[in-house]
Amino acid sequence: MSALTVKSSTPLCLLQDFGRFGVRHLGVTQGGALDWVSMSWANRLLNNPLNAAVIEVTLGGLTLLAQSDCCLALAGADLNAVLDDRPIAPGRSFFVRKGQQLRFTRPITGARAYLAAPGGFAAVDVLGSCATVAREGLGGLEGSGKALVEGDQLTYSGASFQLHALPDHLIPDVSDQRPLDVVLGAQIGQFSGLSLFDAFNSDWTLDSRADRMGMRLLGPELVYQGKPMISEGIPLGAIQVPPDGQPIILLNDRQTIGGYPRLGALTPMSLARLAQKLPGSVVRMRAVVQDVAHREQVGCLKTLHR
Repeated sequence: MSALTVKSSTPLCLLQDFGRFGVRHLGVTQGGALDWVSMSWANRLLNNPLNAAVIEVTLGGLTLLAQSDCCLALAGADLNAVLDDRPIAPGRSFFVRKGQQLRFTRPITGARAYLAAPGGFAAVDVLGSCATVAREGLGGLEGSGKALVEGDQLTYSGASFQLHALPDHLIPDVSDQRPLDVVLGAQIGQFSGLSLFDAFNSDWTLDSRADRMGMRLLGPELVYQGKPMISEGIPLGAIQVPPDGQPIILLNDRQTIGGYPRLGALTPMSLARLAQKLPGSVVRMRAVVQDVAHREQVGCLKTLHR
């Protein structure tokens, strides 16, 4: 077993994989990496299973000490990672020698970086996943939903001694300014005509009230004209509109049911792009059909499996 020791951390540094599935009927949320594309590339660089456990580092604040020589991989945001004094850019694997420290300090581009180790980090499996969900007390290093803290030992048993770097055209662009694609559905026909125009023709600002449950958008007020709703199941990426008319995009740690009307849901690829946006970022939404969203996701997965 090889290991990394956590020297410093924040509540936003978490062990994640793709998340829990088949348990939402029990009231258990999905969890998992918010930027699933970057997480997959971090694992692909080490020839890991794409679902192997990684560290999701949000905004920085993580320092790790290597207990042995190893090869790690980094993808996603540029959080000014440095190995001792050497900068480490995302989109590549790199050697680490025993005693060296890897630090993530602050966002340069994007919000979330993903660090992979050979074979994936070892963690307790809870309901089929090690994904950390603090609110439910599930996942993480010991299965209790805790973020990484100083003194934690992160172990892994794989081996990788070949360096790889993603070609420029495959490195996810965390500064991508394309509109967020929305598959229409749910209560879309029960919003006012002006609201539908505003939803897809206005700039929206990401509020600071954002976490792994959801991100609130600030912009024109959307008016729902339908009847009161009974709570129903909430899919990943659902765009709920509460009474104040400001949409909330629901993410991996969302509740399993909700009673607010929905415009539809973001596509998986757009969710990965949204996960890299910082509070104050300006985004736009555009409507797409299901087939377009599916083809984009399948194309990404085929590239990852080559």
